[in-house]
Amino acid sequence: MRPDLAVKAMAALLWQAHAKIAKALQLSKAEKLWEYAPFCLELFIFASMKGPEEETLMRRCFALARLANGATSPNPMVGALIEYEGRILGEGYHRAYGQAHAEVEAFGSVSPKDLIHIPKSTLFVSLEPCCIHRNTPACTNLIIREKFRRVVVSVRDPNPEVNGRGLEILRKAGIEVLEGVLAEEGRLLIAPQLRYYESKRPYVLLKYAQTANGYLGLQDRQLSISHPLSQRLVHRWRSESDALLIGSGTALCDDPRLNNRLWFGGSPLRIVLDRRNRLKRSLHLLDDSMPTLIFSKGSAPLSGFRQTKFLPYPQMGLPGLLEQLAERGVRKLLVEGGRQVLQSFIAANLWDEIRRGSSTRSLTEAEAEQAVPAPQLPPSAQKVNEFQLGWDRWEVFRNFTLNLF
Repeated sequence: MRPDLAVKAMAALLWQAHAKIAKALQLSKAEKLWEYAPFCLELFIFASMKGPEEETLMRRCFALARLANGATSPNPMVGALIEYEGRILGEGYHRAYGQAHAEVEAFGSVSPKDLIHIPKSTLFVSLEPCCIHRNTPACTNLIIREKFRRVVVSVRDPNPEVNGRGLEILRKAGIEVLEGVLAEEGRLLIAPQLRYYESKRPYVLLKYAQTANGYLGLQDRQLSISHPLSQRLVHRWRSESDALLIGSGTALCDDPRLNNRLWFGGSPLRIVLDRRNRLKRSLHLLDDSMPTLIFSKGSAPLSGFRQTKFLPYPQMGLPGLLEQLAERGVRKLLVEGGRQVLQSFIAANLWDEIRRGSSTRSLTEAEAEQAVPAPQLPPSAQKVNEFQLGWDRWEVFRNFTLNLF
């Protein structure tokens, strides 16, 4: 059976089963999509893909890789599949740091009766197979041992120990290698690792929500302006990040928990910039319930913590801070700070992506007198996407001056 028809049939069956469950639970359409059908949605997207077969199968690798978004760091997300005469014999992805790589998962999913076809099969993988032994053996060894006929890759591994060597080893073993399929999309998939190896700092994502007339909120109290679905989306972004950073002003005004409560997966490392030692012990951020870093001035102003560490604010400012975080394994940093923190990253050109949500709500003239204006987008910000979620319009900008994309 053709792989596209097989996927469409599988998606239809899953969707029918999901619809019955959703009806029994009396879920709304939005809840169905956001809570219970991410995998079914991926299947529908894959089944509707058009274009050359190599690109279609590579996009499936990307979709597989994203199933582990937030679980693989500091490793990149990687997806792989094995194709033989129009059939997908197996597929898999790197599920979590320290676990089997995508190529191993894909090979392990092949039915015993199909193993005979491996020497005539093509391995599609979103990232160059590794050729070094760390937590797991080198994937090039598996590919050569099982005598794959052909390997199709999107992008090379930016790790200097691998970069191009894995492909060279395969070619010397007589395996046909094609690289560069959907390379731009492949680079986006591993953007945090590209940023680390290029600049020795995390990929910095700035996120904020603003009113229709351009304000973040009020100076003296928390103001909710986002749609509930946007709040859930932000928690998804938290689950996909290694660390989440705010300033002491946001901590004192909003008293946030900075964890992930509304999406699948874990919570990021919490980071607070407190250069004036203003934090109070009663704040949620100091509940010591999860790993937290407080960058403050001088010695630790508070004590008695197990998971909360107080560190001196780097003399080099934000560049020094990002270097420290990279050394701690942070590859993707989500910044949810107030205007001062956001604008400081923008002014230093230490950002890679901005996600801005605009609500339909506007502040009154009286409220605006005590309001905090939203950051100014820099000229280097180029819009690459926008979408509507409830009453919020989200826009995505990337920094193309840093030559990452």
